[in-house]
Amino acid sequence: MLTGAQILIKALEAEGVDTVFGYPGGAVLAIYDCLYESNIRHILTRHEQGAVHAADGYARATGKPGVCIATSGPGATNLVTGIANAYMDSVPLIAITGQVSLDMVGKDSFQEADITGITLPITKYGYLVKDVKDLARIVREAFYIATTGRPGPVIIDIPKDICTQKAEFMYPPEIDLPGYQLKPYRNGKQINRAAQAIMRAKKPVIYAGGGVIASGAHRELLELAEKLNIPVTITLMGKGSIPEDHPLCLGMLGMHGTCYANYAVSECDLLLAVGVRFDDRVTGRVDTFAPNATIIHIDIDPAEIGKNVPVDIPIVGDVKLALRDLLKLVEPRERRDWLDTIEEWRRRYPLHYEDDNNGRLKPQYVIEQIYEITRGDAYITTEVGQHQMWAAQYYRCRKPRSFISSGGLGTMGFGLPAAIGVQIAHPEATVFDIAGDGSVQMTSQELATIAQYNLPIKVAILNNQYLGMVRQWQELFFNKRYSQSEVLGPDFVKLAEAYGIEAVRVTKREEVRPALERALATKKPFLLDFWVEREENVFPMVPPGGSLNKMLGR
Repeated sequence: MLTGAQILIKALEAEGVDTVFGYPGGAVLAIYDCLYESNIRHILTRHEQGAVHAADGYARATGKPGVCIATSGPGATNLVTGIANAYMDSVPLIAITGQVSLDMVGKDSFQEADITGITLPITKYGYLVKDVKDLARIVREAFYIATTGRPGPVIIDIPKDICTQKAEFMYPPEIDLPGYQLKPYRNGKQINRAAQAIMRAKKPVIYAGGGVIASGAHRELLELAEKLNIPVTITLMGKGSIPEDHPLCLGMLGMHGTCYANYAVSECDLLLAVGVRFDDRVTGRVDTFAPNATIIHIDIDPAEIGKNVPVDIPIVGDVKLALRDLLKLVEPRERRDWLDTIEEWRRRYPLHYEDDNNGRLKPQYVIEQIYEITRGDAYITTEVGQHQMWAAQYYRCRKPRSFISSGGLGTMGFGLPAAIGVQIAHPEATVFDIAGDGSVQMTSQELATIAQYNLPIKVAILNNQYLGMVRQWQELFFNKRYSQSEVLGPDFVKLAEAYGIEAVRVTKREEVRPALERALATKKPFLLDFWVEREENVFPMVPPGGSLNKMLGR
């Protein structure tokens, strides 16, 4: 016979959980008392949003579900942004929240919030535990739901009296969820149609997204691309699904994609969309997106197929299984003319920026130097904004799960706590949070967490004293009326030093490499405050609602 809190910890251990991220409070004290004797490591963040983003980063870097804990009321509601972030990017996450006692639920009790109701649209499922005998089963089900099908977050809300009540602990060996049935993979006819269409195509393009990484299908993707000589363009979530230094990789497409990726999609006669959702930042104006292409869409979530863009050949199922089946049916192709056309676009319209070598520091140069000094073998997290897009453009990932960024929700403040989760998951790896001075201030208190656990995270702030992407849009579309986009930030060097973290300010081009070498030479956390060109813009850029083949700054 165990208490509910003991059952919860035993169940987490049975699921192989080694780390949880959280912040204690009254409604979860019994859980924290049990954690005191558990082998599960607890990382104390400085805000619940930091805990959920750290769990998110851990999940993206490992493929295992991240786990976070918060108390009732404000503790639980502080998780909402991070839960929505994980939901939009299909990240497996278990959010455990405390709740007032069952007899006090619904009475506006102290620190009560209907967190399962609040998070209903942004979770795969939500549980309010009403009987301690159900707790072990609920944990088992929650992990199953979070990690199967299209991954996503599940919330378990545990009243504090449930934590102290007792029941016999038995972890269920099997799952019985009649309302959650995963359809068997049966796509023989559609796979045949897709293979035939691919073999007929003269100018095909593969469009790869986060689903490739979630399914572990990066090897199959590369094998298919090489066998058929098909160029591959990737989404922000798809970075790392193919080595970005591979000659067939076109880089990212969409609003801030490469010109040659956008031209290739605009001119292709077949688009093989793999684990993507055709979001608006990728497609631009939908009626001009891949206008001449037969579109094949492979995705595990049937709700995504045909939602934004009409599809000619839908394939519902796991990307890895579908690509394996395709590989059996297709024959090698050369496609020299098509590849030559793309190479000409690549030559004429490369990623570029004006670097007059006058000592002024360009943000793109900083990203290039981070790439060169790490040889592409680092884990990169980002905040959201201009720096995020420069990182996506100029940091070429070579392996999956190494570029961790908020895609669908675009959550400022994500990168710093996410880096905590990544570093905990890979303690020996080099982890960089590429940040903007506006975004990083959303969660800068997590520098204390980094310092407490002596995590060797390198925080690289591209500091332009603006909300950079807001300012860019105001420049381009609002006649340079910079309304509330200029940001007076702290002295980041002094802020880092206040937390006991070594830091340096960099203002000149020639200082960049030595500063990065100094940061990488230490096994401790390090902050680099790069004062970059203030009004630099991210180009190329497809204006909102525009067509991919009509880019600014090409």
